Amino acid sequence: MQDKLSPIDRRILRLLQHDADLSAAEVAEKVELSQSPCWRRINRMQEEGLIERKVALLNHKRLGFGITVFVDIKLSAHGRGNLDEFERAVVGYPQVLECYSMAGGSDYLLKVVAKDIADYERFLRDHLLQRPHVHEAHSHIAMSEVKRTTELPLD
Repeated sequence: MQDKLSPIDRRILRLLQHDADLSAAEVAEKVELSQSPCWRRINRMQEEGLIERKVALLNHKRLGFGITVFVDIKLSAHGRGNLDEFERAVVGYPQVLECYSMAGGSDYLLKVVAKDIADYERFLRDHLLQRPHVHEAHSHIAMSEVKRTTELPLD
């Protein structure tokens, strides 16, 4: 799909993924288009699913979430029902920001936020390790954030 994007569409997407608060008029001005055609392009890209949604990125540290933990999960059994059960449970945990099904040494990789180590340990013991087919959980605590972005390389 990226190959089918026009240079103007790419510029629009770059602008919006940097600042979704821009109005269609502001985007149009920056890409040197009139407002109506720019709005139609944005609308089309939303309908095609290129733009999934617009969100506010919150500062997790200022909101009291002092640590980020990446958790490798291994399940003891890999039947479809076990995978589905684990995935349904994970979707319900607000502490889990991202969850990926993995190839290789672990079955899942989770990105978890917590207020502090004690808060994370409670989450790990009371929730993750209580899942019936979780065999192992290996925690990797992020020391510092070097780069965090949601912007895709559209060049």
